[in-house]
Amino acid sequence: MGDHAPTKWWPRPRTHPGSLSTKRWRCRLVRDDRGSAELVVATPLLLLLILGVIQFALYEHASEVAQTSAAQALAATRVLGGTTTSGRNEAESLLSSVGRGVLINPVVSVSRRPSTATVTVTGSTEGIIPLLHLAVSASSSGPIERFVSGP
Repeated sequence: MGDHAPTKWWPRPRTHPGSLSTKRWRCRLVRDDRGSAELVVATPLLLLLILGVIQFALYEHASEVAQTSAAQALAATRVLGGTTTSGRNEAESLLSSVGRGVLINPVVSVSRRPSTATVTVTGSTEGIIPLLHLAVSASSSGPIERFVSGP
């Protein structure tokens, strides 16, 4: 290398500060917009991608909340002496404490037949992307517990 003086990050004009070439140099610094077209296209696409990831995460969380509340409601419905009302109350209690704000307008459907019980929880997700509310549905079913006497 040599004994060069450290350079600045911009070129210095070598003329008098009021000369014409100095004004052109300043004008060139202001008007240099190379790469701005790519930035105009890439920034909205990047933001849309980020919003899509957040929307997918909210959908997965809402699905998990719906599945958990359906499983809890099924457990309360299928026990010996359980009713559809107890299952519905269990699901609504869990949804009000855990699913508040994640699962919008949840609807709990509980049915109990002589041998099986079924619980379905439906709703929609909170929309991060405008006008996009994804439907969420979870269902659980299982046999009714009953006392069976010995052989």
